[in-house]
Amino acid sequence: MLREIRPAIILLILLTLITGLAYPLAMTAIAGAIFPKQAQGSLLEKDGKVVGSALIGQEFKDDKYFHGRPSATSAPDPADSSKTVPAPYNAANSGGSNLGPTSKALADRIKEDVEKLKSENPSASIPVDLVTTSASGLDPDISREAALFQVPRVAKARMLPEAQVRQLVTEQSRGRLGGLLGEPRVNVLALNLALDDAVK
Repeated sequence: MLREIRPAIILLILLTLITGLAYPLAMTAIAGAIFPKQAQGSLLEKDGKVVGSALIGQEFKDDKYFHGRPSATSAPDPADSSKTVPAPYNAANSGGSNLGPTSKALADRIKEDVEKLKSENPSASIPVDLVTTSASGLDPDISREAALFQVPRVAKARMLPEAQVRQLVTEQSRGRLGGLLGEPRVNVLALNLALDDAVK
């Protein structure tokens, strides 16, 4: 019986070493050599200190900063572990909410966000990505239109000409991937860092 089982055991150990150890280590080494910045997490620094990643959104509440998309991520409630509380951009619990189009809580949240945005810029139409969450809840980018919508608020809070803030949005905008995929977008953290640098 051992003679029949031995090949299966050897094959299991061999495949475990190849697919569980050798292959992941090889892919990690290749990724680190070809894409070193991305392999290290696409970290962004300010004054020599890491302030975030270009791949994970952050919450900015201050009027002098551009705001990202709403985030539906959550974390366990410290007071009751059977419940959750909102925790925007919580990478440990990535995912969208399970609220559907008929959800009163979702409709109320969107209505509140729309009213707040209308008060910031009453003459402009509100870009949809400023009131909807992404599938992961961690999206670091907003559309160029969403960034331009926020220009009057940011310019007023920083006492800067709108044209200067609009120019920063243009400089930080990235086009479609390969000219075909996705929409023109702006990384919120990179834009806010550029904004801080511009007013030094």
